[in-house]
Amino acid sequence: MITKVCSLTFTGIEITDVDVQVQIANGIPNFIIVGLADKTIAESKERVRAALSSIGLALPSKRILVNLAPADLVKEGSHFDLAIAVAILAALGILPTDVINEYIILGELSLDGMILPITGILPAAIGANSRNKGIICPESNGSEAAWSGNERIVAAASLVSLVNHFNGTQVISRSEPLVNTNTVKYPDLSDIKGQKIAKRALEIAAAGGHNMLMYGPPGTGKSMLAARLPGILPNLTAEEVLEVSMIASIAGNIRDGSLITQRPFRAPHHNCSVPAMVGGGMGRKVRPGEVSLAHNGVLFLDELPEFATGVIESLRQPIETAEVLVSRSGAQVKYPARFQLVAAMNPCKCGYLGDEGRECTRAPSCGTAYQSKISGPIIDRFDLHVEVGGKGFYEFNCEYDDKAESSKIVLERVSRARDIQAKRYEGYNIRVNNYLDGQLLTDYATPCDAGREMLNEAAQKFKLSMRSYHRVLRVARTIADLAGSNSVQKLHIAESLSYRKVSFQKS
Repeated sequence: MITKVCSLTFTGIEITDVDVQVQIANGIPNFIIVGLADKTIAESKERVRAALSSIGLALPSKRILVNLAPADLVKEGSHFDLAIAVAILAALGILPTDVINEYIILGELSLDGMILPITGILPAAIGANSRNKGIICPESNGSEAAWSGNERIVAAASLVSLVNHFNGTQVISRSEPLVNTNTVKYPDLSDIKGQKIAKRALEIAAAGGHNMLMYGPPGTGKSMLAARLPGILPNLTAEEVLEVSMIASIAGNIRDGSLITQRPFRAPHHNCSVPAMVGGGMGRKVRPGEVSLAHNGVLFLDELPEFATGVIESLRQPIETAEVLVSRSGAQVKYPARFQLVAAMNPCKCGYLGDEGRECTRAPSCGTAYQSKISGPIIDRFDLHVEVGGKGFYEFNCEYDDKAESSKIVLERVSRARDIQAKRYEGYNIRVNNYLDGQLLTDYATPCDAGREMLNEAAQKFKLSMRSYHRVLRVARTIADLAGSNSVQKLHIAESLSYRKVSFQKS
């Protein structure tokens, strides 16, 4: 007789059903796991054997065959431990098979029979709910699973408590979702003195979700500006919270079972590899990279030219499509990657190219070599090119800047602009102006006649690509939203064009 229970394997944030089938038959005593299981699953038999022994149950002296179906799908992860153990217990008549089949089972077993926490519980619970099934998971993952809305969650601390629960001698109480009360306090925008143009560009970037590149000598406040961007971004919507938390769950970044309610802000070091940036891992085990961990948030790359060329070029696809497709032998994994890219760079290696006070001694070759590390297609994908620390950097009025706008005031304007966009794009698969394209771009971002004439003249003079042309329109649409204008005017086009830099080398 064959006993079957339900489990799963992960493909990105999606789940794929896996049947754990157990046959206990006469023959030479053996414990075999088949079905393209990785090394971690192959070792499950020893953990399962020890866990069953810890509750006073010895495996029968028979041939025990465990098959993970479908057999042609590669399975990975220690979360199959609990499903294998439960299937064996059901095959031995210790657990009721008909009841167990109503659940998707996952969890790692300790040698003493305790059920250890695993990653990916939130998407697993959501997937179980969509299949009209409950979920059996570790107790420490119960609060996370509760956010899925699944009414049938059995979060067990140990194998013996799970057996007692289904045999009616113990009741495992339902887990409740936990709310994260810890809020991140971001540095305030009013701390930055001067830099009116840079702060204005930062507000536009926040309002429309635009990519932004800051360049200038070292120590002029590029990193400070980037660190204050999360403080002027609106709160995540309920849908965005779920999207961000599902990725964090797969990555193992969920703490204490509470969802991620703050917009992600990822700032990887420049020694970051391509798999770390876009996703990857050992063998076929693909984990989300920085672009996915920054989903619905900000990815900040400080000293952009110091990143490896391959890492920078790997950003092309996710910037355009808002998702990343990682291919492995026999498998393709897709992760969402709708992030706002913010980068900072110096004009040259020493940082002082064009600085009248500290002129670069190896100009212009120093700047040319340094800037050439960033390809034209990548530069083209930044909506806003902002010089930080130009002329007049030290000429700010202390009395005026003591009254500089706080992040709270700027956030109010950004939120109003975001609300306008949310209503405008309701029913479409976009949320902010940064992803305007096709007919929507024509319908909502076409400027007035004077604005169109100015943009066309600029496009011819500066040889703007069609991508740059469209990005100018998107930024202009955001500027119009901040101004409360229904249409894009010549003034909005003019300001948008001012943020397109043809060359970073000063004349």
